[in-house]
Amino acid sequence: MEHDATATHDAVIPVPPGTTLVVGLGLSGRAICRHLARLGVPFMVADTREAPPGVDDFRAAHPGVALHLGPLDALDLEAVEEVVLSPGIDPHTEGLETLAGGINPATGEPRLIGEIALFVRAARAPIAAITGSNAKSTVTTLVGEMAREAGVRVAVGGNLGTPALDLLAEVPDAGLYVLELSSFQLETTPHLGAESAAFLNLSEDHLDRHGDMAGYRAAKLAIFRGARHAVVNADDALTWPAGEVPVVDRFTTGLPQGDDWGVAGRDGGDWLMHGESPLMPVAAMRLAGRHHQANALAALAMGHRLGFPLDAMRAVLERFPGLPHRSELVAEAGGVRWINDSKGTNVGATLAAIAGLGPTLDGRLILLAGGVGKGADFTPLAEPLARFGREAILFGADAGRLEAALAGRLPVTRVADLATALARAVTIAEPGDAVLLSPACASLDQFRNYQVRGDAFRDWVHHHLAQEGA
Repeated sequence: MEHDATATHDAVIPVPPGTTLVVGLGLSGRAICRHLARLGVPFMVADTREAPPGVDDFRAAHPGVALHLGPLDALDLEAVEEVVLSPGIDPHTEGLETLAGGINPATGEPRLIGEIALFVRAARAPIAAITGSNAKSTVTTLVGEMAREAGVRVAVGGNLGTPALDLLAEVPDAGLYVLELSSFQLETTPHLGAESAAFLNLSEDHLDRHGDMAGYRAAKLAIFRGARHAVVNADDALTWPAGEVPVVDRFTTGLPQGDDWGVAGRDGGDWLMHGESPLMPVAAMRLAGRHHQANALAALAMGHRLGFPLDAMRAVLERFPGLPHRSELVAEAGGVRWINDSKGTNVGATLAAIAGLGPTLDGRLILLAGGVGKGADFTPLAEPLARFGREAILFGADAGRLEAALAGRLPVTRVADLATALARAVTIAEPGDAVLLSPACASLDQFRNYQVRGDAFRDWVHHHLAQEGA
C-alpha cells in the first residue's frame, strides 16, 4: 500500500492494527526500518515530504512495506501499535497529537517513541551516553578511543556517525556502546538506563523545536533516566540531574573541589587532576585549549567509571588531534598554532573556541570569521576578543555586521575571502599566537559546506608551510 502525497485526502487512511508506524525517511528513519525488518515486526512508513530523498532506495530495500507521503493527519492512528519518530520529526507535528499521553500496553512505554527507545530494548551491553550543546562529538570519540585502547569491544555512534540501531547489527558482540545523543533523540527516550551519562554544557540552541531553554534543558536531562553514573559540568548547574543518580562526578577547568575532576598547577605547569591525584600534564595533550581540557576531564571521568586503565586513557589524550573542523590543530610552526574550527557556525560555538584557547596562549588569538550570519547577534564576541585577540580578519557576506560588532575592541581587517584572510594572518602572527578559523557563520556564501571551508583552511596552511620549509 502506498499513498500518493499529491492526491487529495478526502478520507482518513487507517493504519492496520498491530503495525508500528515509522515517521521520517532520513538516516535514522532508514535505520529504524532495517531494525524492525530484522526483528520481523510489521511496520509502515510515513514522511511529511512529498518526495523525500532516498525513497527509491527505501522501496527497493523494503518491497511491499506501506509508504505514506504527505500530511500525517491523513492517517488514522487509532489502531497503531506504536509510532517511532526519526529525530528530525517534532513530536508535536500535526497528526500526532492523538498519541499524547498514550501508553503502549505491550511495553508500558509511551505509544510515541524514538529510535533510542528501540535501541535500549535490544542492547545487551552497557551504554555510555553523551549530550551537550557543544563538544559531545569530541567526548564521544574520546571515550570510544579510550575503550579501544583498553581492549574493549566498543561500538560508537548515535547522533555521530553510525545510527545506534545499525550498531546492533554491525557490532553484535559489543561489550560497550558509546552514543552521542541529541536533545531530539532524548526527548523521545522514556528510559535510557545508561551505565554512565554525561551532560557537558548547555547554551541556547534548538529553541524553535523545544520552545524555550527550559524545554531544551528538559529534553537533555532525559539522558539521566535510569543512569547509574552521571558526569556533569561543575561550572554549569543546568547540566546537573533533576532527579537522583547513584553516583555523580563533576568536571571543571578550575581547581577541583573535593573529588571533582579539574585542573591545577603542579611542577611548573597545569595538570589534569582527579581530586588531589595528578593524572597527566596538560602540555602532554594533543588537543589545545581550556575547552578541550574540559572534554578530556569528562572523558576521563566516564572512563574511570567504566573501568578503563589510566594509562590507556592517557595514551589516547596524548595522540588524539581532535575531530576534523572542531578546534582541530592543523599545524604548529614557528611558535604559531593553526586551528581549524570551521564547525563553529554559530556565535556560541565560536565563543567556546575563543574562551578555550585564549587563556592557554603565550601570545594572542587571530580570529578568521565570516560567512552567512543567519541574523545572529555578534556582539558577545567583542569582550573575549578584546581580552585575547590580536586581530579579527573578516570575510564573506556578513563581514560588515561582524565588523560593526567588533569595531573599537580590537584591530579588524576585512578581506575578500578565506585565502586572503590566511595570507593576512601570516603577516601578523607572532610566536605564541594561534590563528583560529571559527567563523561564527554558515559557509554557504563561499563554500558548499563547513567541511569544504575547513578543508580549504587545512590545505592552504599545509601548502604555505611546505613552501616555507616549516
